[in-house]
Amino acid sequence: MMRTQKGLRLFALSFVAATILTAGANGQLTSETLRQHPPLSYPMWLNLQNNPEALRDLASPPPPASSQPGQAPQTAPSSVPPEQAPAPQADPASPWQLLTHPLGLNVSNPLLLTDETVIVHISETPFWWRLTPDINGSYVNGTWSQIASLPSGYAPRFFASAVLPDGRVIVEGGEYNNPGGIVWTNRGAIYDPVANAWTSVAPPSGWFNIGDAQSVVLPDGTFMLANARTRQEALLDANNLTWTATGSGKFDVNNEEGWTLLWDGNVLTVDAYVSTGSCDTNSERYLTPFGSWITAGSTIQRLPDCSAPNFSFEVGPQVLRPDGTVIAFGGTTSGVAHTAVFDSTTLNWAVGPDLPTIGGQNYTLADAPAALLPGGNVLFAASPGLFRPPTHFFELSYGTDTITQVADPSDAAGITSYQWNFLVLPTGQILVCETDFRNVWIYTPSGSPDPAWAPHITGVTPYDFSLFTGSTYLVYGRQFNGLSQGAAYGDDVQAATNYPLVQIVNATTGHVFYARTFGHSTMGIGPEDDESDAVFASTNFTVPTKSEIEAGYSYLYVVVNGIASEPFLVYISPVG
Repeated sequence: MMRTQKGLRLFALSFVAATILTAGANGQLTSETLRQHPPLSYPMWLNLQNNPEALRDLASPPPPASSQPGQAPQTAPSSVPPEQAPAPQADPASPWQLLTHPLGLNVSNPLLLTDETVIVHISETPFWWRLTPDINGSYVNGTWSQIASLPSGYAPRFFASAVLPDGRVIVEGGEYNNPGGIVWTNRGAIYDPVANAWTSVAPPSGWFNIGDAQSVVLPDGTFMLANARTRQEALLDANNLTWTATGSGKFDVNNEEGWTLLWDGNVLTVDAYVSTGSCDTNSERYLTPFGSWITAGSTIQRLPDCSAPNFSFEVGPQVLRPDGTVIAFGGTTSGVAHTAVFDSTTLNWAVGPDLPTIGGQNYTLADAPAALLPGGNVLFAASPGLFRPPTHFFELSYGTDTITQVADPSDAAGITSYQWNFLVLPTGQILVCETDFRNVWIYTPSGSPDPAWAPHITGVTPYDFSLFTGSTYLVYGRQFNGLSQGAAYGDDVQAATNYPLVQIVNATTGHVFYARTFGHSTMGIGPEDDESDAVFASTNFTVPTKSEIEAGYSYLYVVVNGIASEPFLVYISPVG
């Protein structure tokens, strides 16, 4: 999703958030031909600009395959006023639940804060909202509150994001920005949840663009960011908000690729071939100790959509699983789409299952979400072709790599795969946003995690059984960062949850409270099964104040990626 200055002039678009995506009379991409601002690569933009027929085809998707359309976009014109749009019907047997208290806005880019609240972005605005679970720990019954807005002039769509070890949130870039339209902005900001304030972050030196970039937090807690239009990467010093260049030896530009943190602390990507003039099966590993890229071998079957007819260069998400294998989903939009499996121990690729064909249509993950469920299966969304509804949902089974279609939320027929975002909740459920529509869903999976995958608490310090309200403690143990980053999407969205959370449950009432964590000793993932190991993972946590938590005997849990430790008995003692 890169662009030359000539291209910027050619495609200069004034931002209109609510216009409908249809081809103009001359096939040009103008403010009147753009509605939901799809995540297109630069070569795809060029193809559409010079091929009015292809533009009209993309702009005129087939009608939904089933009834019950999605709710109208927040600001989009509709023959049915938004307030009269048919609401999805509840199904008691369905794994899908709508929030009891809907926000009524189009939310995207969910992130899990270290106090177990969720923040979401209102796309192409500066606005963010927070979802707080209820007293019983239910996100379905949670409530919304608005938090601080991004700095003036920064209102992106499709951007890099992460929760840092100190609990702050960083967002960088944006393929679109309001005002400005299609700009691959190099703006960024960091959010302090304690102060409820955003601070602008200057881009790395010499970076004119960041765009819809990928990012990752490395094991030592350093945030690594890509420039979507080049081969550049940079590391952030979060203390003084300065950048250091990294990433020598990258095979092709970063555009469209996703990053997956591995157990050895290195980073895996599948090449999208945006800049090479070829189309093949290469993958790469970023070697964290050396700050450089090397090949990770052939994926055997092609995963990026880098050939005719669409040349979209989209690649599906990559999810690391509890056995150390990464399932990489294909984004090809012609023929059957494939998957590939990377063994992070042997560093070898193997052929994975082909993606399903439904009703004679091949389904693909050309920009689509996936998430590791606590039981080891991978939930993913897929659609036919490029950016076309409907969306269907599937689980890839752990251990057998078989794909099973699961129930869809009742409005999925009118939505395409790139318009969904996933986040793994502390409950083990998946929060699912419709980025251009108003519904927020909770997916409740079946199955339970292997106890070996859970974090293990060794102790709390300073500790004399009582924990005082408002005080800060250190909890330490093993496997606090889980075996995976959790959810994946790729270059456009990141929502990793591989950091420890602390939950306190009152032993008498069963009410659930959350202690904000910060200062995680590591962000590295992987199994830690040697109890004799003297090096433990740890994190600081602050007990809520007297007015925010119930006193008395309680159970303390460490939770990561929706998997909780065994309880640790404490006594909450009120102060003041």
